[in-house]
Amino acid sequence: MSTKENATEEMDLGQLFKLIGNAFDRFFKFIGDIFKGIFHLIILFLQFVQKHFWKFVIAGVVGIGFGIYLDANADPMYRSTMVVEPNFSSVQQLYNNIEFYGELADEEEYKALAEALKISDEEAQTLKRFTIESFSDQTQRIKQFSEFIQGLDTISQKMVDYNDYLKNFNNINAKFHKITIDAKDSRVAKKCQNVILRSIENNQYFKLQKEINEINLALQDSIVEKQLMEIDSLQRFYRKIRIIEAGKAQGGTSITLAESQSDKSPEIELLNEVKRLKDEIVFLNNEKANTKNTINVISDFPNKGVLINNFFGKKIVLLPILLVGLVFIVLVLLSLNTYLNKYKQE
Repeated sequence: MSTKENATEEMDLGQLFKLIGNAFDRFFKFIGDIFKGIFHLIILFLQFVQKHFWKFVIAGVVGIGFGIYLDANADPMYRSTMVVEPNFSSVQQLYNNIEFYGELADEEEYKALAEALKISDEEAQTLKRFTIESFSDQTQRIKQFSEFIQGLDTISQKMVDYNDYLKNFNNINAKFHKITIDAKDSRVAKKCQNVILRSIENNQYFKLQKEINEINLALQDSIVEKQLMEIDSLQRFYRKIRIIEAGKAQGGTSITLAESQSDKSPEIELLNEVKRLKDEIVFLNNEKANTKNTINVISDFPNKGVLINNFFGKKIVLLPILLVGLVFIVLVLLSLNTYLNKYKQE
């Protein structure tokens, strides 16, 4: 009985290994068929290119010829960039204004563009492209996140982490922004700079925000100065008390102004408070400098723009690629049509 059971188990194990082997064979055959199919497609593609090789060459040569002609007769394009730091939540209005100028240039509404930027019609016709984008790196984002967290209460701070902040970070949240103007006139961007800035500064809402900010900073400044004067009076008062105590001690009697439960003497605490208030004065001075203008200009438009020399943007590169691609698509469609006609006849 035991011998029969062993024989049965050996048969079952043999069938199991056979099934596993067949499964591996089918799997490797499937993988081999995939590679064979890919190789077959590559061969078909190479045969297609070989068959129409001279057509592609002719299309490329024609594209290069036209590209050379167009590049030789094209006007040079100059690029000017300006980096700014908007204040008082004016960044959205700045983006709207730049996009408005860009739409006028795209639609060739040069008269309206000239009126908006206070330049001549001829100068407006040289403007081809307006763009604006955020200008920030990882360090600036971490600093902005730290400032953002400090402005929240304790409960809100626990609910927000850096990854959540980054998910909702966009161009509007960035501190610095880069404005780019592409034009045929290398000097026209500089002429547009003041108008672009004034379009934000003359906004009544931002004017009001700037005035209120100046009032608040002046109020904070006066409060800090008053606190410093009061601390100075207290310091003089404590010095007088110390002198009196020293005189009494020499006479054999010691007088203590007040029993302090703090390990620090009142004079040291006052010195620490003076240091804190002076740090606050430095902070307020920095705020006054940073918010003096609605738009802080970190880097002006240059007096003369830089010549754009983008190799992959030249016609001598784009036209051959375009023509060869067009010829390829036409030949593929013709081959497909021939195949379908043969398939229909069969």
